[in-house]
Amino acid sequence: MPQIERDYIGTGKVKYVLLDFPIESIHKDAFKAHEAANCAGNQGKYWEMHDRLFAHQNALGSVHLSDHAKAVGLDLRTFEQCLKSGKHEAEIRRNIAAGVEAGVRGTPTFFVGLTDPNDSKIKALEMIRGAQPYAQFKQAIDKLLAPENR
Repeated sequence: MPQIERDYIGTGKVKYVLLDFPIESIHKDAFKAHEAANCAGNQGKYWEMHDRLFAHQNALGSVHLSDHAKAVGLDLRTFEQCLKSGKHEAEIRRNIAAGVEAGVRGTPTFFVGLTDPNDSKIKALEMIRGAQPYAQFKQAIDKLLAPENR
């Protein structure tokens, strides 16, 4: 991911879009962790919380989420109110449904595609399942960035 960020995202060649896809049957705390990341996003700290939760996967239970929020510098009261409200639940459920419809069976799953400047939807042209080497992403991205595909 750091290479993709450096070579493509940071240069503005591609946009990285992440959708929630917690797999509750495998990770009982995954859904609440996704809600926590989104609540952190309300305070401008989505990625900080995302990265912290990913780094502490053995501490994703509800009792740990406030500690993670403190660690990333969130206003604790606002965070806890958001988490209790279920504010992001419907959006996360929509993301799960969209992923299932698109053929996602596990995480990580990546889609490489194109956008129309007049539409916010992404036309996925290739699916990459699992954590694959940089070379596989580079090949897929470079293929789409080729002049004949723009």
